[in-house]
Amino acid sequence: MRSKFTFLALIAACCLLPRFLHAQVKPAANLMKLNAQEYLEYKGVNVMLAHDFYPEGHQGGVGIIQNGQRVATNGDIRLEPTPGQWSPIPKVGKRVVNKTTGEVSVRMEFPNPDMNRHGFNPIIYPDLNFAYNIRVMPAGKAFKIIVDLDKPLPDNWVGKVGFNLELFPGILFGKSYYMDKQFGIFPQQANGQTYTDKEGETQVMPMAEGKKLTIVPEADLQLMTIQNLSGGNLQLLDGRAKHNNGWFVVRSLVAKGASKNAIEWLVTPNAVDGWQSEPVVQVSQVGYHPAQQKIAVIELDKNDKKALPVLLLRVDENGGLVTALKATPNNWGDFLRYHYLQFDFTKITKPGMYVVKYGSYQTEPFQINADVFKNDVWQPTLSYFLPIQMCHMRVNEKYRVWHGLCHMDDARMAPIDSNHFDGYIQGHSTLNKYKPGDNVPFLDRGAWHDAGDFDLRVESQAETVHGLTLAYEAFDVKYDNTTIDQKNHIVEIHQPDGKPDMLQQVEHGLLAITGGYQAMGRFYRGVIEPTIRQYTILGDAANITDNKPFVTNAANTDPVLKTPATADDRWVFTEDNPGRSLETAAALAAASRVMKGYNDTLATQCLQIAQEVWKNTPDQKLSHRVALAVELFITTKDKTYADYLVNNTDGIAADINNTGWLVGRTMGLISDANYHNKITGAVKKLYAQIQQQGTKTPYGVPYEPNIWGAGWGIQNFGYKQYFLYTGFPAVFSDTYMLHAIDFVLGCHPGSNTASFVSGVGSRSMTTAYGFNRADRSYIPGGITSGTALIRPDFPELLNWPYLWQQGEYVLGGGTTDYLFLVLAADHVLNKK
Repeated sequence: MRSKFTFLALIAACCLLPRFLHAQVKPAANLMKLNAQEYLEYKGVNVMLAHDFYPEGHQGGVGIIQNGQRVATNGDIRLEPTPGQWSPIPKVGKRVVNKTTGEVSVRMEFPNPDMNRHGFNPIIYPDLNFAYNIRVMPAGKAFKIIVDLDKPLPDNWVGKVGFNLELFPGILFGKSYYMDKQFGIFPQQANGQTYTDKEGETQVMPMAEGKKLTIVPEADLQLMTIQNLSGGNLQLLDGRAKHNNGWFVVRSLVAKGASKNAIEWLVTPNAVDGWQSEPVVQVSQVGYHPAQQKIAVIELDKNDKKALPVLLLRVDENGGLVTALKATPNNWGDFLRYHYLQFDFTKITKPGMYVVKYGSYQTEPFQINADVFKNDVWQPTLSYFLPIQMCHMRVNEKYRVWHGLCHMDDARMAPIDSNHFDGYIQGHSTLNKYKPGDNVPFLDRGAWHDAGDFDLRVESQAETVHGLTLAYEAFDVKYDNTTIDQKNHIVEIHQPDGKPDMLQQVEHGLLAITGGYQAMGRFYRGVIEPTIRQYTILGDAANITDNKPFVTNAANTDPVLKTPATADDRWVFTEDNPGRSLETAAALAAASRVMKGYNDTLATQCLQIAQEVWKNTPDQKLSHRVALAVELFITTKDKTYADYLVNNTDGIAADINNTGWLVGRTMGLISDANYHNKITGAVKKLYAQIQQQGTKTPYGVPYEPNIWGAGWGIQNFGYKQYFLYTGFPAVFSDTYMLHAIDFVLGCHPGSNTASFVSGVGSRSMTTAYGFNRADRSYIPGGITSGTALIRPDFPELLNWPYLWQQGEYVLGGGTTDYLFLVLAADHVLNKK
């Protein structure tokens, strides 16, 4: 599982994405050359070095893209044969590019002082201090990897330090390899024999050892050879035997006394003559409303400049396909490494099922229908994903149990001066009356698990509550398809109970947030497993703890085995973070409105807490207080909050990108002319900026590809667009809100045109990073992170369950922004 905070820190360390077109300088046809993007290129083969540095996410070091598929990555010195998430990684220095020789190099150092930042607590190797340079350089149709150490390794590290290159498993299963005279297939599951090394660590025996490895010799598109030129053997290892999310690893050890050319490999990825990436047609996998703009995006190889006719074919009721529109697509231009065309079929409004065909590529079927967003689009998120993520419940779906009753022993106060491996920090005080190890009451209820980590971040809980609240208010969603029994802690999917599911989910989130506040007099920061072994558990959350509170300095007994029990309860962390408190209180202020008449006690508690936080929180930073002021004003109509907004008009206008969607809901409630004029002027500038940004990609939304998938950010953008459109109808249109939906549902870069929403649309992400990822499965209605960027220019969305930056589900805006956005689209389009 990923470390959220480590990821953010690593991203900050990476270079900013260059927004340039793909290199126009073509390499010589028969030689590997350096291109203008500073990576090696030969026909369909690309070799990157340190454009990315995210080894936890299998992205960094030396990476290879071969004929349109990323086949290898993380080529670097490592201290373990098959490293995992918390393994030591080097500090990355500056990349150096020699444009004359084509050589690219980067300096690396151990130990890495940044490895401890933000709670990342790997094993530290204090007795190992060394630096080295990795170099990649053209070698005819191949390339060399050379590692130069500043000085030889200490004797006690010889046999432990080696160069690793990771091979992506998802395209290797069932395919063959040769290692000298050894051969075999890449297995679906880890079959390797494990053993215990001298340090007591479990390791895996190599699948094969030798001087030359040939990968997938039976397939030209994947054929690659690796030769060790520096002496010693190559090892082929299956990293999945050590870590579930591991990849296959090619490794060679640094020899005793070696420094210059300590590692030297010759790597020859087969480059197919005349290879070009195949055309891909990107459309919404769900479809379009008749009144909606409908643009299919056609992604071509950078060298494919021809524009074939495009066909929109209607699926006939009696079978077959009928041409509805034939046209020459518009030439949009180049973006990242591809050339793009657009096919506009907005004028087609006849209801039915359709496909788009370009050359031999034909899309999956999609709808044109006024009811396109009414059914099977937002419902899976509300009736599957949110119930399945519910903590402190047993979740049933007829014969299936998604997970058993879990975490009923929540929670013990975290130790002071502790730095948790997933980023939670407890300072010198618990900030409340409970001492470290004390059982904190009222936390054994409510909340949703966050992705596959099972932790409860207060901001995720609050964002989910806030989004559901605003959706219920705006669209009056009375949908009921789930039984939620808080008394007996049971959820039954596909079994109505006469209560709106959306209100029941809001209530569930509030029970945890208000419970923690009631117990501690403040919001919790997060609730999380105390050990890595618990944190990394895959599958049923009921297996993480024994559900029986552990009592410090008492005799604790396992309720099943009747043996002494361990302290397996989750820890609750607190923090002094006024900004997060204000944002959480904003969610409570809003939720109090929809809880009124449904759970009046909870409604009262929410409003009281929100008002208390407003009065007692010293943070006067405008960006932190605006949301709470807006929600308290809408809830209470108290002039105090309106006056705060009016008195801070200039600051709100200056930060309109963050505040505009919030204050838009107050425009009909506050009559101050200066407030209206300045904010309206600011949103006009904001809209002009969005229009300009929307022209930079063929997808019609502001889109800055990054190492982490862009789906959640674009959903959030679309979510805010609804409030800007409804709050300032004379300024904003619904165009960008609807483009955001298209992007998430399939109209995005890369050959994988799947909907980011599992189980939604003709083709979707049905291998994703949820708690059932070890089964290579998915949770319906979960929204994945989506297409990521392999720097500098390769968009990627792999069919692989363990890449959190592409396939992870999260709580908060990643869930409710999507649900809200689809409801908003249906509402807006069917009012026209």
